[in-house]
Amino acid sequence: MTVWDRPEPPTRPAPLDRERIVAAAVALADEGGLEAVSLRKVAARLNAGPMRLYGYISTKAELFDLMVDEVYAEILPEERPGDWREALHGLAHRTRQAALRHAWLADLLGGRPALGPNGLAVSEATLAALDGVADIDTVMRAVETVSAYSTGAIRREIANLRAERATGLSESDWQRARGPHVTRMLATGRFPALAKLVYDGTHVDAEVTFATGLDWVLDGVAARLTGPPA
Repeated sequence: MTVWDRPEPPTRPAPLDRERIVAAAVALADEGGLEAVSLRKVAARLNAGPMRLYGYISTKAELFDLMVDEVYAEILPEERPGDWREALHGLAHRTRQAALRHAWLADLLGGRPALGPNGLAVSEATLAALDGVADIDTVMRAVETVSAYSTGAIRREIANLRAERATGLSESDWQRARGPHVTRMLATGRFPALAKLVYDGTHVDAEVTFATGLDWVLDGVAARLTGPPA
């Protein structure tokens, strides 16, 4: 039985429910990451005894499932997508924006399917937009391909943001600090391809990088969906 299937206990002696528990957990994670979340800390934020939470949530894994589903409400499309490409494009960008608001989400993306009501609603909206485009197995490979790209790109971006917070150096500051070392290494002539990248490449921000890569992936999916089978 999942956490969504179990009824909640009575609220007495003090008001408490899963909605308040999850909101407190999300706030803690937003402030300090998943490592800042425990049933004891959530209970303290709610001025409740830790044992009371076990009437609502059995494990930390269940709490994480509820937290992810809470954020999936932010990923749901407001309107029915016009076509499959718009659906997958919007899903990827909304997931990225949610992860930028809740960096801990990046640590929980890419695992088993989200089975909460919001997670299921996101999946339903996505699959409905691809209904009839191809057979269901091909549709699933398309969704998985876009998901794999967006999850990897989001995790990389969040890792860079965490490094900035940990070191106090922005990416440009970090590059300047290591510039002399890179210049010396490139001057040896051992890394001509890297030198071409450093001196001739166009450096763009994370949003442009994400959008460009996503468009390339979607182009590949489109070719597979519309082209002849391999």
